[in-house]
Amino acid sequence: MIQVIYRKLTANFLNLGLVFLLTISTSLTAQEGDPAKGKTLYNTNCASCHQLDKKMTGPALRNVETRLAEEHGLDREWLNKWIRNSAGLIKSGDAYANQIFNEYNGTAMTAFPQLSDQDISDILAYTAEPPKETETPVAASGSETSQSEDGVSNKLILGALAILFALLAMALILVRKTLNRFAEAKGVDIVQEDKSLPIWKAFVQNQFLVLVFSIFLLLASAYFVYGYMMQVGVDQGYEPVQPIHYSHRIHAGDNGIDCKYCHSSARVSKHSGIPSLNICMNCHKSIYEVAPETQAEGINEYGVDYNAEIKKLYAAVGWDDAEQKYTGETQPVKWVRIHNLPDFAYFNHSQHVTVAGVQCQTCHGPVEEMEVMYQYSSLTMGWCIDCHRKTEVNVKDNAYYTKIHEQLSKKYGVDKLTAAQMGGLECGKCHY
Repeated sequence: MIQVIYRKLTANFLNLGLVFLLTISTSLTAQEGDPAKGKTLYNTNCASCHQLDKKMTGPALRNVETRLAEEHGLDREWLNKWIRNSAGLIKSGDAYANQIFNEYNGTAMTAFPQLSDQDISDILAYTAEPPKETETPVAASGSETSQSEDGVSNKLILGALAILFALLAMALILVRKTLNRFAEAKGVDIVQEDKSLPIWKAFVQNQFLVLVFSIFLLLASAYFVYGYMMQVGVDQGYEPVQPIHYSHRIHAGDNGIDCKYCHSSARVSKHSGIPSLNICMNCHKSIYEVAPETQAEGINEYGVDYNAEIKKLYAAVGWDDAEQKYTGETQPVKWVRIHNLPDFAYFNHSQHVTVAGVQCQTCHGPVEEMEVMYQYSSLTMGWCIDCHRKTEVNVKDNAYYTKIHEQLSKKYGVDKLTAAQMGGLECGKCHY
């Protein structure tokens, strides 16, 4: 009796200990940040105004949490408040918040109330990573997510084909053994294969091997044909040479020019628009050459002579740099379009940029790092649908969504709605 009670008590203590350890490990894991997820969140929410190692529209963010703690005694709670509502923190009279506000010409940081504590932890984990000696640019073939998803899907298809082939081979072997036993039971003579025949003749005469090989060949052909057909019309990684070289890395990255300064129609129009050359001339009337120390002997590390490209701009708009006036002799610039959706697919930039608040980098990738612009995302229907399923709509202080949010949140029983729950998967939304 005593032994039974002892065993039960020991088992209960072990179970309690296991639950306690699992609870601790779960809580610790939840507090840790994931740099991989943080990079995606950083590119989506932060990269338009910040770089890791250089001041841009906002301060550099490399090791920002450690620096704030060491230099100003600020903790994670302060960072969470700043990220979610910087304007409120400034109005509260916080000393460092007002210092940053004044340092950057009275420009308050965009609020991100939709970011959870875990999202902020992931972003800070990414900013805490040490800089890489040679930062490899994003491959022109597409994002890491799309590559990993394609790799997994390809492995699944190949695995399914292999299993199917193995099952078929086993079934044929069993059928052959059954027929042999049936023939022996009935006294039917089985013609033995001539062992002296060449291998290829023996193979041709063996109907079983021919059938298995034919089925395998058909399945393999179908797989490769399917893979080829699925790439028709997908121009991910398309990187054409433009008549005038334009470096997004310099303009959007080094100089921190907002995307919508040049692509202003993205706020109010279906199209983002091709910037007028007059927008370029707003700056390049004064910026007529690149500093010699940044471009030795005319050609830089990217193989581009920026001074020659500026002269192409002057020739296109008819600007006489010596006389500092327009000549009236202009030349058309035949820009090569990079991002292009099929005619049957509808996409409205203003709906995504102005109403939904989607950052440019979400679709176009880290433009501020691109010396030559290329198509970052696949722009396929599956890619759009996946975004609509995952993206939560920011409805706070957005009158456009007030009424529909009240109705749909009750219907689905949730506080936050995704674009899919608000009708983002209806065929008529994109196809008309």
